[in-house]
Amino acid sequence: MARSIMEVAFLSAEKVEFDNVKLVKLFVGDEPDGKRDLGISILSMNVSEEALDEVWSACESLDVLEPIRVTTEIERGSKNAGKFIVLHVEPVKAAAAQATKPTQQPTPTAKPAGTQPEPAKAN
Repeated sequence: MARSIMEVAFLSAEKVEFDNVKLVKLFVGDEPDGKRDLGISILSMNVSEEALDEVWSACESLDVLEPIRVTTEIERGSKNAGKFIVLHVEPVKAAAAQATKPTQQPTPTAKPAGTQPEPAKAN
């Protein structure tokens, strides 16, 4: 199965539990095509059984319309249409903050020009 990562706007997450069945559905918004939808194009995606709790807890801290990065697996649906199954959700700002975070490296102390190097110490 193919995997895909997309950046979209978070709209809502919905959890349903009944008769030993637990489902989470993610609703996101994408840019409208201007023909079939205006304002925002709403997509709904089922969450993988293995990622239900992880995705739900990630969505609890999100604001409506907050940009998120969604990792999905594409399954073959009816009539050979692709069906997105959510594997992971993270806010774009958290991922961007980690990417731009500089790694701390010790900086050598600069010595004024024209100074003599330190003499080697004898043991």
